[in-house]
Amino acid sequence: MVSANTLCKKLLNVKHAVVEDAYFYDDNYGVNHIRIQVRTDKWHEDYCPYCHKKCSRYDQHSSQPRTWRGLDWGAVLVEIEARTHRVACPIHGVVTAYTPWAYPGSGFTRDFDLTVGWLAVYLPRSVVSEYMRVDWETVGRCINRTLNDIEPERSKRLNNLVNIGIDETSYKKGHKYITVIVNHDTNTVVWAAQGHGKGVLTQFYKQLTPEQLSSIKIVTGDGAKWITECVNEFTPDCERCVDPFHVVQWAMEALDEVRRDVWREAYAEFTQLSKEHPRKKGRPKEDDPTSAMLNAARAKADAIKNSTYALGKAPEHLTENQQTRITMIAENNNRLYRAYRMKEMLRLILKLKDVDEADKALNRWLWWASHSRIKAFKELYLKIKRHREHILNAIRFGMSNARIEATNNKIKLIIRKAYGFRNIQNMLDMVYLVCSDLRIPLPNRKARSA
Repeated sequence: MVSANTLCKKLLNVKHAVVEDAYFYDDNYGVNHIRIQVRTDKWHEDYCPYCHKKCSRYDQHSSQPRTWRGLDWGAVLVEIEARTHRVACPIHGVVTAYTPWAYPGSGFTRDFDLTVGWLAVYLPRSVVSEYMRVDWETVGRCINRTLNDIEPERSKRLNNLVNIGIDETSYKKGHKYITVIVNHDTNTVVWAAQGHGKGVLTQFYKQLTPEQLSSIKIVTGDGAKWITECVNEFTPDCERCVDPFHVVQWAMEALDEVRRDVWREAYAEFTQLSKEHPRKKGRPKEDDPTSAMLNAARAKADAIKNSTYALGKAPEHLTENQQTRITMIAENNNRLYRAYRMKEMLRLILKLKDVDEADKALNRWLWWASHSRIKAFKELYLKIKRHREHILNAIRFGMSNARIEATNNKIKLIIRKAYGFRNIQNMLDMVYLVCSDLRIPLPNRKARSA
């Protein structure tokens, strides 16, 4: 029969430790616990917990033993009890001596921290908190220790960067943003920080070595001025690409501005007609010309107001009702229809693969927009003219910010599952953990290939 010492060590999955005693007890809530009293073996009892080097002892064992939570054995709550002491490390100073079963500063075993981290990737934090019988905030600390264990040097993500994407995404109401940088080649987040703007992005570039800066060849992003300024300052030899998705988004905003102006005019016309031809009391007659005229004016205004989705979709994706709405706009409102055609032409230009053909087509579009007599598109003309070379670079190299937009959706999902984050560092740890190729090892499991 297996001895109790061996049984406890195997179930705890702990090496370099000696089991001295174990006993069961019930707490005030009737929950059954097993407390296992252990000590570090003689060969490892004076190790530094960070560099794992033998150090001189700073003081003797503490008078009161410490306890650590372990993974439950079925429904039984497991605790490890041991006396600790401090060692004087020449590198890390005076620290609590190495405990083989736990990370430095943790009140849980390594297996417990890793399991909490693994569950937090797939489940809401409230579920993890209830299942593992820990506090909500404790889950965040377990995630931090898990990340630091499986990736102790996060700066390695900054090596061999060639094609990167830069974007900001909101994480809380009130214009709270984080800046995210994605490696296009590995589709992983290489850097993230609170805030946005030139000051935040400068922090990223300043931590790169000259070799790391010289390896960056392409930077994608939206048309933000602060991105372009940082690229020109730190990596002047790389190519700056403005994402086609954002260019189409600019056109959509201009088109929607035109639609709102046209709707206001149509609604003002209906209001004026209502004042000039007030309705009489009682139910109007079917052949009443005044009612028919007012109804037609109101229907025209409503049709323009409700055309947002039809105008935003590509012609090949329109439903029958949406196609009818576009046809109505073409017949009744030339200005709005021209704006729609300019948006569609720009969208098709950005799909071209030949950069020379795209250059000629973009020149024709710029001439059309500048002579359109539509204020919103004349402003869009100036904006696209400023970013013309960066837009053509995106076509030339076939680059877009699709990966970083997908990453932003992952971040939104992380925030939603956690019902928001009070601690920004906990959120950044989750971003690094989820938006990467890291795999959290579960205890006593066969390692899966990436």
